[in-house]
Amino acid sequence: MTYPNFDPVIVRVGPLAIRWYGLMYLIGFAAAWFLIGFLARKRQLDLTGDRLSDLLFHGVLGVILGGRIGYVIFYNFGYFVRHPLEIFAVWQGGMSFHGGLIGVTLAGLWFCRKNRLPPMLTADIIATSATIGLGLGRLGNFINGELWGRVTDVPWGMVFPQAGLMPRHPSQLYELALEGVVLFLILFWLNMRQVWEGIPFFTFFLGYGVFRFIVEFFRQPDPQLGFLWGGATMGQLLSLPMVIFGLGGLCWVFKRRGG
Repeated sequence: MTYPNFDPVIVRVGPLAIRWYGLMYLIGFAAAWFLIGFLARKRQLDLTGDRLSDLLFHGVLGVILGGRIGYVIFYNFGYFVRHPLEIFAVWQGGMSFHGGLIGVTLAGLWFCRKNRLPPMLTADIIATSATIGLGLGRLGNFINGELWGRVTDVPWGMVFPQAGLMPRHPSQLYELALEGVVLFLILFWLNMRQVWEGIPFFTFFLGYGVFRFIVEFFRQPDPQLGFLWGGATMGQLLSLPMVIFGLGGLCWVFKRRGG
């Protein structure tokens, strides 16, 4: 299949440009705002008015700062040491999910402490809403023609403009389907079932870690890193602690609740 070769810029106004990648983040945050409000009412969490806006502000700040810092540290530290000013060029891409997760977790904990909200229930709702942004972010990667997959001979393999002449897995779409759509449906269902506090949150860690580990077998490793220990990628190495944390957290919830 031929890659549709999208223009990553939607429109230019003089020196300013509106990019698809940035628009995906904007839509993701807007959708999260509505979903958080809905789930908060469903699960009787006091998140209305200014509190909801304040939570979203903390979340946006945590995702952007954590995602960028995580990318700098985990994926291209040497380059940014040599070019420190480019750390701030977030419009060029380069965000780490794992860094963003750390950032939004810390921001969420601070928000809960400040507003005296139950951290586990709040985390359940935030984790569920985060899957929308995850899926849209992968769609943005696909539109940008970046983070493509490994060379393949499957019928849906695509020739990406900047990846040579060989067809590759559209791994961005695999991640959109698994980390975005499937994980959202699982977590949304758990919230609607009114499960014990903490189950959706820890399921998010477990589910994302498993899905990301699997997709990494089809995704081309970052060129500056390549394959690491035992042929694993950085994405797989960073996902393993998530799986362990998710499993451990679920065991803790069931033991605590089930006696």
